[in-house]
Amino acid sequence: MLVLSKPSKYIFLVVLFTLFSCHKDPKSHLEFVNGYWEIEQVTFPNGETKTYNFNETIDYIEIKDNMKGFRKKMKPNINQTFSTSNNEEMIEAKIENDSLNLYYATPLSTWKETVISTDENQLIIALDNEVTYQYKRYKPLDINISENE
Repeated sequence: MLVLSKPSKYIFLVVLFTLFSCHKDPKSHLEFVNGYWEIEQVTFPNGETKTYNFNETIDYIEIKDNMKGFRKKMKPNINQTFSTSNNEEMIEAKIENDSLNLYYATPLSTWKETVISTDENQLIIALDNEVTYQYKRYKPLDINISENE
């Protein structure tokens, strides 16, 4: 019987997940990447994870048909609007080696993320340094305050 250490289990699961999801056309991920995303969990190369129960900011991603776009940090307001700065991370999406890669550029840095999996509710990406980010589709809080309460 094969027994894996905790970090090895996470690496094994990521590799297994990647192998099974690689049959999907990487361009099909583009239809789900756009929109508002809230970080759920980060998995580090050593297998440790950090879970986010609450986020003050969310990511808005927009990639156009020309495979170029941007990501911007947004802060949800109680009235279902957003506050944001004018800072954007420019994105260029490329299909390479059966993967959808997102290349980012800011005045201070450049980096690449690979989309591991996505659907209408979840986005999983990996950075060059093998840190994996798991996002869930952002859903605004529904706060109904009745005048009678």
